[in-house]
Amino acid sequence: MASDTSTHWSVYFVRMRSNRLYCGITTDVERRFKQHCTGTGAKALKGQGPLVLAWFHPAGNDRSIASKLEYSLKQISKAQKEALICGEIALKEVISQEYYAQITRAN
Repeated sequence: MASDTSTHWSVYFVRMRSNRLYCGITTDVERRFKQHCTGTGAKALKGQGPLVLAWFHPAGNDRSIASKLEYSLKQISKAQKEALICGEIALKEVISQEYYAQITRAN
């Protein structure tokens, strides 16, 4: 199946009641967050509310690139995620330069 290059993807963090962070990708952050809040989103977030949309960032127009970025963000430490959310560090400081270049080219 070919990638849809006309769709703009975003990566996001949702904070759960327990202060854990959930990372995901979507083409519509607002719609997806509403799905999570109403229990029709990811199974991992059901019963974990109240939920807070903690952070999101454009991830290009290719689902493959967005998925790679999501995976990269899931690999960093909680401290790095918190620093990213607070703006203490930039996205390019926590992911590979290759992914960062792909994202910035696509946006």
